[in-house]
Amino acid sequence: MAYRRTERVIQRFNARRDAIVEAARALAAEGGMEAVQVVAVAARASIASGTVYRYFPSKHDLVTALADGFAQRELAALRRAATAAPGPLSALAAAIVTFAVRCRRQRRLAWAVMVEPVDRDLDSLRIACRRTLVREIETRIAEAVSAGHLPPQDARLASAALVGGLLEALVGPLARDDADEAKVRDAIQELTLAALRGLGVVDARARGLVVQVPWPKRDVA
Repeated sequence: MAYRRTERVIQRFNARRDAIVEAARALAAEGGMEAVQVVAVAARASIASGTVYRYFPSKHDLVTALADGFAQRELAALRRAATAAPGPLSALAAAIVTFAVRCRRQRRLAWAVMVEPVDRDLDSLRIACRRTLVREIETRIAEAVSAGHLPPQDARLASAALVGGLLEALVGPLARDDADEAKVRDAIQELTLAALRGLGVVDARARGLVVQVPWPKRDVA
Protein backbone atom coordinates (compact mmCIF):
# COMPACT_ATOMS: atom_id res chain seq x y z
CA MET A 1 0.00 0.00 0.00
CA ALA A 2 2.80 2.40 0.86
CA TYR A 3 4.36 1.75 -2.54
CA ARG A 4 1.12 2.54 -4.36
CA ARG A 5 0.70 5.78 -2.40
CA THR A 6 4.27 6.75 -3.28
CA GLU A 7 3.60 6.00 -6.93
CA ARG A 8 0.49 8.20 -6.89
CA VAL A 9 2.48 11.03 -5.32
CA ILE A 10 5.13 10.73 -8.05
CA GLN A 11 2.46 10.73 -10.74
CA ARG A 12 0.84 13.86 -9.32
CA PHE A 13 4.21 15.54 -9.03
CA ASN A 14 5.10 14.76 -12.64
CA ALA A 15 1.68 15.84 -13.90
CA ARG A 16 1.93 19.19 -12.12
CA ARG A 17 5.48 19.70 -13.33
CA ASP A 18 4.45 18.93 -16.91
CA ALA A 19 1.54 21.36 -16.65
CA ILE A 20 3.89 24.13 -15.51
CA VAL A 21 6.31 23.48 -18.37
CA GLU A 22 3.43 23.39 -20.85
CA ALA A 23 2.21 26.75 -19.54
CA ALA A 24 5.71 28.18 -20.03
CA ARG A 25 5.82 26.70 -23.53
CA ALA A 26 2.52 28.31 -24.45
CA LEU A 27 3.71 31.70 -23.21
CA ALA A 28 7.00 31.40 -25.11
CA ALA A 29 5.05 30.51 -28.26
CA GLU A 30 3.02 33.70 -27.86
CA GLY A 31 5.58 36.23 -26.70
CA GLY A 32 9.06 34.72 -26.61
CA MET A 33 11.20 34.03 -23.57
CA GLU A 34 10.45 37.47 -22.16
CA ALA A 35 6.87 36.31 -21.65
CA VAL A 36 7.99 33.35 -19.52
CA GLN A 37 7.61 34.95 -16.10
CA VAL A 38 6.71 32.97 -12.99
CA VAL A 39 3.55 34.98 -12.26
CA ALA A 40 2.35 34.58 -15.84
CA VAL A 41 3.19 30.88 -15.89
CA ALA A 42 1.31 30.35 -12.63
CA ALA A 43 -1.73 32.15 -14.00
CA ARG A 44 -1.66 30.10 -17.21
CA ALA A 45 -1.37 26.87 -15.20
CA SER A 46 -4.08 28.02 -12.74
CA ILE A 47 -1.82 27.62 -9.73
CA ALA A 48 -0.15 29.90 -7.19
CA SER A 49 3.24 31.42 -7.95
CA GLY A 50 4.65 29.71 -4.90
CA THR A 51 3.72 26.35 -6.40
CA VAL A 52 5.81 27.10 -9.46
CA TYR A 53 8.82 27.83 -7.24
CA ARG A 54 8.38 24.50 -5.45
CA TYR A 55 8.99 22.76 -8.78
CA PHE A 56 11.37 25.28 -10.33
CA PRO A 57 13.38 27.38 -7.84
CA SER A 58 14.26 29.96 -10.51
CA LYS A 59 13.21 31.11 -13.96
CA HIS A 60 16.43 29.61 -15.28
CA ASP A 61 15.35 26.18 -14.04
CA LEU A 62 11.96 26.60 -15.70
CA VAL A 63 13.41 27.74 -19.02
CA THR A 64 15.91 24.86 -18.88
CA ALA A 65 13.02 22.40 -18.63
CA LEU A 66 11.23 24.20 -21.46
CA ALA A 67 14.28 24.11 -23.75
CA ASP A 68 15.09 20.50 -22.90
CA GLY A 69 11.51 19.45 -23.57
CA PHE A 70 11.49 21.27 -26.91
CA ALA A 71 14.79 19.70 -27.99
CA GLN A 72 13.74 16.19 -27.02
CA ARG A 73 10.34 16.51 -28.72
CA GLU A 74 11.90 17.73 -31.96
CA LEU A 75 14.68 15.14 -31.79
CA ALA A 76 12.10 12.37 -31.44
CA ALA A 77 10.20 13.70 -34.46
CA LEU A 78 13.35 13.77 -36.60
CA ARG A 79 14.26 10.24 -35.61
CA ARG A 80 10.77 8.92 -36.34
CA ALA A 81 10.85 10.47 -39.80
CA ALA A 82 14.35 9.20 -40.54
CA THR A 83 13.63 5.70 -39.25
CA ALA A 84 10.60 5.40 -41.51
CA ALA A 85 12.66 6.29 -44.60
CA PRO A 86 13.92 3.51 -46.91
CA GLY A 87 17.60 4.47 -46.89
CA PRO A 88 20.27 6.88 -45.55
CA LEU A 89 19.73 9.57 -48.16
CA SER A 90 15.96 9.40 -47.86
CA ALA A 91 16.37 9.53 -44.07
CA LEU A 92 18.43 12.72 -44.40
CA ALA A 93 15.82 14.33 -46.65
CA ALA A 94 13.03 13.30 -44.27
CA ALA A 95 14.90 14.74 -41.29
CA ILE A 96 15.48 18.06 -43.08
CA VAL A 97 11.85 18.39 -44.15
CA THR A 98 10.56 17.40 -40.72
CA PHE A 99 12.81 19.90 -38.97
CA ALA A 100 11.81 22.66 -41.38
CA VAL A 101 8.07 21.98 -41.23
CA ARG A 102 7.95 21.74 -37.46
CA CYS A 103 9.99 24.92 -37.02
CA ARG A 104 7.67 26.78 -39.36
CA ARG A 105 4.50 25.50 -37.69
CA GLN A 106 5.76 26.67 -34.30
CA ARG A 107 7.71 29.60 -35.61
CA ARG A 108 7.50 31.85 -32.55
CA LEU A 109 8.41 29.05 -30.17
CA ALA A 110 11.30 27.85 -32.32
CA TRP A 111 12.59 31.42 -32.48
CA ALA A 112 12.28 31.82 -28.71
CA VAL A 113 14.07 28.58 -27.87
CA MET A 114 16.79 28.47 -30.55
CA VAL A 115 17.39 31.93 -31.99
CA GLU A 116 16.00 34.79 -29.91
CA PRO A 117 18.64 36.98 -28.24
CA VAL A 118 18.46 36.35 -24.51
CA ASP A 119 20.52 37.21 -21.45
CA ARG A 120 23.81 35.40 -20.97
CA ASP A 121 22.40 33.06 -18.33
CA LEU A 122 19.95 31.62 -20.85
CA ASP A 123 22.17 31.72 -23.93
CA SER A 124 23.78 28.37 -23.11
CA LEU A 125 20.34 26.75 -23.18
CA ARG A 126 19.67 28.03 -26.69
CA ILE A 127 23.05 26.73 -27.87
CA ALA A 128 22.48 23.34 -26.23
CA CYS A 129 19.11 22.99 -27.92
CA ARG A 130 20.53 23.80 -31.34
CA ARG A 131 23.47 21.48 -30.75
CA THR A 132 21.12 18.56 -30.03
CA LEU A 133 19.33 19.00 -33.34
CA VAL A 134 22.49 19.76 -35.32
CA ARG A 135 24.02 16.50 -34.09
CA GLU A 136 21.02 14.52 -35.30
CA ILE A 137 21.30 16.02 -38.80
CA GLU A 138 25.07 15.43 -38.60
CA THR A 139 24.41 11.74 -37.94
CA ARG A 140 22.17 11.52 -41.01
CA ILE A 141 24.76 13.25 -43.21
CA ALA A 142 27.53 10.98 -41.92
CA GLU A 143 25.46 7.87 -42.60
CA ALA A 144 24.71 9.01 -46.15
CA VAL A 145 28.43 9.70 -46.71
CA SER A 146 29.36 6.29 -45.29
CA ALA A 147 26.86 4.60 -47.61
CA GLY A 148 28.39 6.35 -50.61
CA HIS A 149 25.36 8.55 -51.33
CA LEU A 150 27.19 11.80 -50.55
CA PRO A 151 30.77 12.89 -51.28
CA PRO A 152 33.21 12.93 -48.32
CA GLN A 153 32.72 16.05 -46.21
CA ASP A 154 32.77 17.46 -42.69
CA ALA A 155 29.35 16.30 -41.50
CA ARG A 156 29.42 18.48 -38.38
CA LEU A 157 30.24 21.64 -40.30
CA ALA A 158 27.67 20.87 -43.00
CA SER A 159 24.97 20.15 -40.43
CA ALA A 160 25.58 23.37 -38.53
CA ALA A 161 25.39 25.37 -41.75
CA LEU A 162 22.23 23.55 -42.84
CA VAL A 163 20.36 24.04 -39.57
CA GLY A 164 21.47 27.66 -39.32
CA GLY A 165 20.27 28.36 -42.83
CA LEU A 166 16.89 26.75 -42.24
CA LEU A 167 16.35 28.72 -39.04
CA GLU A 168 17.27 31.98 -40.73
CA ALA A 169 14.97 31.30 -43.68
CA LEU A 170 12.00 29.95 -41.72
CA VAL A 171 11.88 31.57 -38.27
CA GLY A 172 14.36 34.45 -38.28
CA PRO A 173 13.63 38.12 -38.97
CA LEU A 174 14.30 37.61 -42.69
CA ALA A 175 11.75 34.80 -43.00
CA ARG A 176 8.76 35.48 -45.23
CA ASP A 177 5.37 35.81 -43.60
CA ASP A 178 3.47 33.52 -45.95
CA ALA A 179 0.12 32.44 -44.54
CA ASP A 180 -0.68 30.31 -47.58
CA GLU A 181 0.10 26.68 -46.67
CA ALA A 182 0.89 25.84 -50.30
CA LYS A 183 3.49 28.63 -50.48
CA VAL A 184 5.04 27.47 -47.21
CA ARG A 185 5.25 23.94 -48.56
CA ASP A 186 6.88 25.15 -51.77
CA ALA A 187 9.40 27.19 -49.77
CA ILE A 188 10.34 24.26 -47.54
CA GLN A 189 10.75 21.96 -50.51
CA GLU A 190 12.97 24.56 -52.21
CA LEU A 191 15.08 24.89 -49.08
CA THR A 192 15.41 21.12 -48.77
CA LEU A 193 16.37 20.89 -52.43
CA ALA A 194 19.03 23.57 -51.95
CA ALA A 195 20.35 21.76 -48.86
CA LEU A 196 20.63 18.43 -50.67
CA ARG A 197 22.34 20.06 -53.64
CA GLY A 198 24.78 21.76 -51.29
CA LEU A 199 25.62 18.42 -49.70
CA GLY A 200 26.43 16.98 -53.12
CA VAL A 201 23.22 15.32 -54.31
CA VAL A 202 22.74 15.72 -58.05
CA ASP A 203 19.72 17.80 -59.02
CA ALA A 204 17.50 15.07 -60.45
CA ARG A 205 18.08 12.80 -57.45
CA ALA A 206 17.54 15.66 -55.00
CA ARG A 207 14.23 16.57 -56.62
CA GLY A 208 13.05 12.98 -56.41
CA LEU A 209 13.95 12.76 -52.73
CA VAL A 210 12.12 15.98 -51.88
CA VAL A 211 8.95 14.93 -53.66
CA GLN A 212 8.93 11.52 -51.97
CA VAL A 213 9.30 12.76 -48.38
CA PRO A 214 5.98 12.33 -46.50
CA TRP A 215 4.71 15.67 -45.21
CA PRO A 216 4.80 15.71 -41.39
CA LYS A 217 1.45 15.54 -39.64
CA ARG A 218 0.27 18.63 -37.83
CA ASP A 219 0.83 17.67 -34.22
CA VAL A 220 2.23 20.98 -32.93
CA ALA A 221 0.79 24.47 -32.70
